[in-house]
Formats: sequence, structure tokens, C-alpha cells
Amino acid sequence: MHLALLVPVPWDAVSGGYAYDRRIVAGLRPAGHTVDVIELPGRHPLADDIARHAARTALDALAPSARPLIDGLGLPAFAGTEDALEARQAVALIHYPVSMETGFSEHDQAALHAIEQRLLPRLARIIVTSEATAARLADGYAVARDRIAIVPPGTDDAPRAAGSNSPGCAILSVGALTPRKGHDVLLRALARLFDLDWHLTIAGSAERDPVHARTLIARAEDLNIAQRVTFAGEVSDPALEALWQGADLFALATQWEGYGMAIAEALKRGLPVAATSGGAAAAQLTPECSAVCKPGDHEQLSKAMRRLIFDTELRRDMAVAAWQIGRALPSWDTATRDFAQALA
Repeated sequence: MHLALLVPVPWDAVSGGYAYDRRIVAGLRPAGHTVDVIELPGRHPLADDIARHAARTALDALAPSARPLIDGLGLPAFAGTEDALEARQAVALIHYPVSMETGFSEHDQAALHAIEQRLLPRLARIIVTSEATAARLADGYAVARDRIAIVPPGTDDAPRAAGSNSPGCAILSVGALTPRKGHDVLLRALARLFDLDWHLTIAGSAERDPVHARTLIARAEDLNIAQRVTFAGEVSDPALEALWQGADLFALATQWEGYGMAIAEALKRGLPVAATSGGAAAAQLTPECSAVCKPGDHEQLSKAMRRLIFDTELRRDMAVAAWQIGRALPSWDTATRDFAQALA
């Protein structure tokens, strides 16, 4: 199989979606498949002239044997190439529809949705990471269900988290400082728990939405919890692992997730989870290992986290259940094999 992965620059960006792309490519190549990675400059997903020109140029220059595989973040740049994509049996890798991303104006969201509605039904195959995304594409984007393949991400083996070994509760959240990740909801939930001993660390890039990142920092000040919250920014893999190992509880108040890779990483390390149910975020969770609330409901989340922070014995029991669930999560070898089968 010869694939040409078309992805917005930078290919080495630290994000859940790009991490998935890189791991799949790294698995396909040793299995005997040819994968060319073609980076698309310009602005994405609100494609500018540079992005649209790069997309058309890259598509025209592909070898006849290469099947286009387009990362969903770059898909809007291919507007107007529907006939060429259909002729080449193009495939899209959709972590979640970009028109669902928060932070866009209503006009821009509508424009992105219209582009995805035109492009997605013309593709030969669409690979998604969860049933929630598959259902959304079928219901809201007119994609035939039999053209959608679900290939969840893999997870690497990881040591069980040792915890903070402190009287309080060390809470970790992982995700870029964007509106969709719901960090503002998490801050509001924790601000109500002023009588409990906790500290929150948020590991995630502030560069995706600098304005929102500054708003979050200001919100922590306004809520009088700034001294209890650490905005760690984008951290290296060793530094992130240290945060995982020192955490007692993982929390993510996301509005919507195409899979929930950070939650999977928490389960892999045996961490109890407090999360919201947006999209596929809670798909891997059970009542034995987690507390799950509706997206945007900071009061419900606060009540759930009060119990988890206060009751150390409950957290220990949940950690055992999380560890057991984490052991059963698919590996990257499994994900790569399923990805190749989806394209066969």
C-alpha cells in the first residue's frame, strides 16, 4: 500500500491528533507500507490562499500509485477538489469535525461545516477514532455509515502512578488551553472547594489560543485560586511523565472529544478520573474508576470532585479499577493493524 499523508505544518506539533498520525505512520512503514508525509503550509483549518494552493499543488503532484490520506485539520483546504479526491479514492482521518471546534465565529463555523458537508461524502473512506465521531459524521455530514471505519488510538505501556504522597490531592489536567477543553469549567468547579486541600496542574499549550489562555490565568486570579493552580504549558515527554506519576486524580472538563487520549493515558497509569461526557470523552470510563458529569456543568463537577478529593479510600479503590481498565486498552500495534485493514 502506498499512502500520501497530507497534513498541515508543523508535522511535529504536540497535539493528540498529530500524535495519532505519527504513531500510525511509524507502525505502517515497518509493516511494508510506503507512507509519504506531505506538509501543507498556510493557515488551517480556516484555509487561506497559501493553504488552498498548497493542497491543490500537493494533490496534483502525487505519484499515480499514492492514495491521498488527508488529516481532518487540513481537509478544508481541499475545497473545490472534490472530483479529484473522488477519482483518487481519497481517505480522510477525522479526529473530530473541525467545524465543531470552539473559538470560531458562527460565520466561520458555518463555513467550515459547509465545506466538510461537501467534501466528506465524496471520499472513499473516512477513518475516525470513536463511535461518537462516526455517529456525528453520519448524522450531521451526510456520510454513508459503511464508508466510516473506527480505529481507536493505541496507548503505550506506562508505570502505575505513585501519587503525590501528600495530605492533599494533586490533580492533573492535560489539554491545550482552548475553549473546547473546558478548563474554565474545571477552575469554576474547584473554586467552590476552598475548604479542601488540592492543587491543580494544567499541562497544555497556550499557543493555540493565546487570548483564551490569558483569560484562564485571569479567571484563576478572579476566583482566588491562582496559588492553587499551575499552568505548566507545553511540557516535554519526561516532564509530563513526572506529572502523571505525581498525580492523585485526573480531571478533564472537555466540551467534546473525538476519543479522549489524555483520559486513556490516565487509565493506563491507574489514575481515577473526573470528566465530562462530551463526545467520546467518557467512552472508556466506568462508575468504578470515575465520576462523569455533563459538559459545562461546573456545579455537578464540583460536587463529584468534592467526594473524590475528600475520600482518599474511594480514590484508592477507583485507582485499582482504572489500572485494570488501562491494562485492557489497545496497543499501537493493534491500532496500526486495524488502520491498514480499514484501507484494504
